[in-house]
Amino acid sequence: METPSPMTPEIDPEDALATRAAWLYYAGGLTQSQVAAALGVAPAKAHRLVARASRAGAVRVFVEGPIAGCMPLERHLMREFDLRFCRVVPTLGPSDPPLRALGLAAAGMLLNELENNRHRVIGVGHGRTLAAAVDHLPRFPRPDLRFVSLLGGVPRQMSANPFDMIHRLAEKTGAEAYLLPVPFFANTAEDRAVLLAQRGVAEAMAMAREATLFLVGVGEVSGAETFLPQAGVVSEEEAETLRGAGAVGEVLGCYLDAAGRRVKTDLHDRVIALPLEAMAGREVVAVAGGLAKVAALRAVLASRILSGLITDEPTARRLLDHPDPRRPTTGSGTCTKKHKISQPPFSQAG
Repeated sequence: METPSPMTPEIDPEDALATRAAWLYYAGGLTQSQVAAALGVAPAKAHRLVARASRAGAVRVFVEGPIAGCMPLERHLMREFDLRFCRVVPTLGPSDPPLRALGLAAAGMLLNELENNRHRVIGVGHGRTLAAAVDHLPRFPRPDLRFVSLLGGVPRQMSANPFDMIHRLAEKTGAEAYLLPVPFFANTAEDRAVLLAQRGVAEAMAMAREATLFLVGVGEVSGAETFLPQAGVVSEEEAETLRGAGAVGEVLGCYLDAAGRRVKTDLHDRVIALPLEAMAGREVVAVAGGLAKVAALRAVLASRILSGLITDEPTARRLLDHPDPRRPTTGSGTCTKKHKISQPPFSQAG
């Protein structure tokens, strides 16, 4: 018998059996009694094996088709905010945050795009919701694909760090991964210029400009759960200054007021991220939800940079509660201009 290499990870036989049980149950369509018979175990153990595989994250379930109550919201959001794609998902209960539901929906959308083979370069932002999408994405080989981070990293180790997200995407798809190996915000505008001129950084930024699909998160400026202050990127003093300047939302380090206009802050001179105007005319999908992000989402929608949105049902209803706050976004105070999407609309599977 061949001796396993010391570098070969050991496989827990019970985990392997649990994965087989889950495959027979979910993919094979067997009942748990039939799974028990197929594996030669007691029905109670078959039940435990399937549950074990689910807890271990071996099971990824995507439900395709319209969801009652959500389709009208999707249509209204698309019409109100000039979107080409919208997915509204039910929450999983009053005590559950929308993170899991949004992560599942975004993973389903991304898997569908991988299967459709329409993109060669996909740009990825950061945030907890996008990290949840990466977690739920099943393995799907796309060695021809390139994932590229749209912004620098955060100093604190978090699952939502863009570095970790890009690595996990590459691992699950076999795609090439391109990173911006620099901080999200430089100390000064001069430091930013020096960092952007570095060879690896310039190459990754050039790759980001080639992307035809961008997945971004949306950050709020107020609240205890605000991501960037928690990640050690923006200080509380800076956040207070942003609020005083009228900022209510953030995407890729661009801070926006309620009408979608870029606010005046020196953070914009120090941010290391793809500029929003570089994404104009392509598919830009935000994945965000929760009532705490309603104002931030309105601001980003008002900027007209988005072509698609994945959000949850309560957030969608709140977004439609009030008229669109947008005003004509011309002039130097805006992050981007209104644009038309040249690619075909996203498919609705996932």
